[in-house]
Order: sequence, then structure tokens, then C-alpha cells
Amino acid sequence: MSTLSISDTYKVLEMTLRPIAYWYSQDNVEEVAINNPGGIWLRLRGKHAHPWHYYEDPKLTREYLNDIMYIIANTYDLNYDPVGGIPVVFAALPGGHRFSGIAGRNVMYDNDDLTGGVAMAIRVYREDLGISMEQFGLVQGGRLRQINKLKDVEDPDDPYERLILSIRRGDHILISGATATGKTTFLNNMIKLLDEHKRILTIEDTRELIITQPNRVHIVMPRTEAANTFTYKNVIDLAVRFTPDCIIGGEISTTNAGALWELMGSGHDNCFATIHAENPDAAYKAFIGRIMHTYPAMDRDKLYKEMKEKLRVVQINRDGNIRAITEIT
Repeated sequence: MSTLSISDTYKVLEMTLRPIAYWYSQDNVEEVAINNPGGIWLRLRGKHAHPWHYYEDPKLTREYLNDIMYIIANTYDLNYDPVGGIPVVFAALPGGHRFSGIAGRNVMYDNDDLTGGVAMAIRVYREDLGISMEQFGLVQGGRLRQINKLKDVEDPDDPYERLILSIRRGDHILISGATATGKTTFLNNMIKLLDEHKRILTIEDTRELIITQPNRVHIVMPRTEAANTFTYKNVIDLAVRFTPDCIIGGEISTTNAGALWELMGSGHDNCFATIHAENPDAAYKAFIGRIMHTYPAMDRDKLYKEMKEKLRVVQINRDGNIRAITEIT
């Protein structure tokens, strides 16, 4: 029985990629993202008010997308098994384009994905983008450009306005409270305030977050039923390759604390999560305690200082059936 040569294998891959390559081969496309079957998001180069644009494509069926995952993995001899092994694939496609994908029960676009979904992103490579240093705002004798002017705005005294400003400028926010104080409910209300054009990645142990923004990917990491060898280290690798504008976590635990803290320092705006604590100071210390289960050598005092500088806490308390925000740091 004859086997395919390496060159023939690449030809099969290129032929299989044609429906997606139609999109990422266009001159003004920087990145493509597929969050669920039937459509594709394009991140366009240039001065667009909103860089992500959605297009329907019936050729991008679930079967086709799952085939893509297996064919890329087989082409590069990658260890890919969405059922009992690693459900992610990272590879350089023909032309140097960077591919990242995940399939199986660790990704669920909606609650109908009972057997799992599929999501992928391709970062387009071009030898010459025609972008000069001046276009980065770097010119001799000039000042460096401030991208987010809200970073220089002082926090208002009004707690409501302080929270709204914090969300708009991309601050990281931790919602703290005891059991049944409504932390997740409040988090879902905060998510509604995010720009509808944002690309959002959620990381939960079970699907509880309600995301109305259409450009979204949901990663699920069950605490009790580990179906495969997908870990939070893999989640970090996947998150940075999926280019989210916001990362929304569920409840902080000893399992996910280190990964969520690392993602908060990876340049993304609006990392949100919840934690069980009775006041903001206890919330910081609880977060640190959970991080140190994974990274025991970290400096606790340094971590506490960094956390207070870049992580806002919204404290919720309850008295009987009365729930209230009692503090916003």
C-alpha cells in the first residue's frame, strides 16, 4: 500500500483549506476567527471603527471544521484527541499563517453544544505589510501616543460612575461576596455594559455566563469530570492566540487562579471574575492564596501590592434577602 509523500500531504491540506483560505488570503485581512459553524469573523487592517466583521459562510459546516482539525494535526504529526487527549491544535499553515483551534467538550458556543463545539483562529502572515515606524506613532522628536485616553481619567467619587468608567477603560474587576450574594448575576449585568463589538473569551467550569456580544468563544474546564488532558496551561496558550478583547472567568478556585492572574497580565483589557470573600482586602488575600497553590514560590507581599494596583474589587454583601454593593475599591 502506497503512502502520501510530504509534498502530497501538504497539497491535500492546501486543498482542504480552500474555503477558509478564501477569507484569509484577502489583502486587508489580519486575522480570521471561527467561533461556531456557518460563519467567520474577519479582523480587518486599516482605520475601522470596529475591526471585527462577521460574514456568513454555509461551507463552514461542523463536519468540515472538525475535519480541518484532524487534517492539520495529521499533516504535522500532532498529538490531537478531543475526546481523551489534547483537544487543541497549534500549527503554521502553508504560507506561514498561524493556526490555533479547539474542538470537543471544552468549547461550547451555546448550551446546545452538548457534545462540544469547535473554534479556531488564523493569524495572517505577510512578508511586507507596508507599515512604517511612523504608523506606530514613533517619530523623532515626537511624543509616544496614548491609545486609551481614559487611563488618565481620575476615578470619580460616585461609585456607579467609578464602575462604569472602570469598565469602559478596560480595568480588571473582581466581584467579591459570600455564597448566594448574587456575584454571577452581577457579573452578567456588567458584561452587558461591554461594547457589543468586543471579542470575548469566557473560561468557566460550567456555563453560567450570559454573553450577548456575538463575537465570543466559551471555554469550559469541568472541575470534576476531566474528559481529557486539557489543562489551564493549555488555556493560557489558547487564550493569547485567540486574540480576545476581554477575558471573563467564572469563580476563582485553586485550579484556575494562577492562569487567570497570568492572563490579567498578558495585555488584555477587562478580565472579570468572582471570588468568595467578605470584604475587598479578604478578596485580594483569597485570590493570592489560591494562586500560591499553583505557584508557591511567588512573593506574597509583592503579589498583594500588584493586585491592589491593577485589580478593582466590587464587594457584594447580603442581609437576608437584601443584597447590596457595599464597596468599590
